[in-house]
Amino acid sequence: MTRSFPWVWILLAAVLLLLPGPAGRLLIDLLGGLTLTLLLLPVLAGGAAFIGWQVLKRRLRTCPECGLSSLGVPVCPGCGTVFAAGQGSEAAGWGDGFGSSGVIDPRDVTINVEAVDVDAVPPRDQPSG
Repeated sequence: MTRSFPWVWILLAAVLLLLPGPAGRLLIDLLGGLTLTLLLLPVLAGGAAFIGWQVLKRRLRTCPECGLSSLGVPVCPGCGTVFAAGQGSEAAGWGDGFGSSGVIDPRDVTINVEAVDVDAVPPRDQPSG
């Protein structure tokens, strides 16, 4: 059984779009709103996912012994180490830029580098002397 092409509906839609009376304007506004919604939906979903990821990242705890990340448990599920009170991203000073006391200890964030004069050190493959 063959299906006939819906010429009547196409003609009715064309008349409503070409002669915009109240029904045509309603149809144009409805199509415009649906199109705008479909175009903005991925942007809104991406923003919601980004905010959700930031909230989830703040609640993660990393075990100091094994390095496993877990979500809001008092004991590490990997090795059984008990987390200290306040241990997590905010206690390490990553949450707002400050630790729990509000002061960053420079010893915890400074990398010590020793400068070595290359010309003063003899090569290892040749015996000195």
